[in-house]
Amino acid sequence: MLEIKNLTAVTSEQEISRNQALILKGVNLTLKGGEIQIIMGSNGSGKSTLAKLLAGHPAYNMLHGSIIFRNEKLIRCLPETRARLGLFLGFQYPMEVGGVSNQDFLRLAYHSRYKKKDNILNTSLRFANKILNYVKILDMNSSFLPRPLNQGFSGGEKKKNEILQMAITGCELAILDEIDSGLDVDALKTLSKTILIYQLDGSFNSRFLQTTKSLILITHYQRLLEYIKPDKIQIMKQGKIVCSGKSNLGTIIDRKGYDWLSGVGSGLHLIENINKKKLQILK
Repeated sequence: MLEIKNLTAVTSEQEISRNQALILKGVNLTLKGGEIQIIMGSNGSGKSTLAKLLAGHPAYNMLHGSIIFRNEKLIRCLPETRARLGLFLGFQYPMEVGGVSNQDFLRLAYHSRYKKKDNILNTSLRFANKILNYVKILDMNSSFLPRPLNQGFSGGEKKKNEILQMAITGCELAILDEIDSGLDVDALKTLSKTILIYQLDGSFNSRFLQTTKSLILITHYQRLLEYIKPDKIQIMKQGKIVCSGKSNLGTIIDRKGYDWLSGVGSGLHLIENINKKKLQILK
């Protein structure tokens, strides 16, 4: 689904001023279809920068490396091209857009995503039912649909709206940037449930339950892991991924914080010992 190799990047302003202080310093990541990965790290570790760069944010420029998404090289793809390929970014701080209703935005986003494909919904009624189905799952008030996009929404309502957009556009890879920040326990449970329903939506075949939809969830906190069990956790520090492991790695981070990783960048690797069912650090 996604392969990132030796990715280095700077901000656009840095490149113009020739100040080449790297903000991403050789990121390597592989994500399979149907896989859930969580990226954790302290403030300033590069998590949000990586997410924005994948989505094509113009404030960041890739210097070296490669990003291949569904066999397409993203280096020269515009953000809208990436979105049509099936890549979605859920914002950490969703913007308010006056003059555009929530339901019109969803409709336009959907039709723009699928305008060259055959699986567009046949009637506006079916599309409306799809929206209302996810509104119900998200425990949102349907009165939010005709209102201006995110205008006057609380922080939790904005985050629910991001998940609604993700579900309606039916993307193959959703990158959710700190979707859990600022949420109470009930809202986090609801969002987590909806994320998992979305991942399995339309994935039934004759005998097995399968999905090719993948997720990258960016977070600071262990509490998201109480509701979503990832296939892998990646830890970022100073612009690169320094270690990875299964969901129990999040428990270690919650107990020890990120300071204990200070030696990882100099050659320590975190692995999971499957036979002993515990994490070991090997030099």
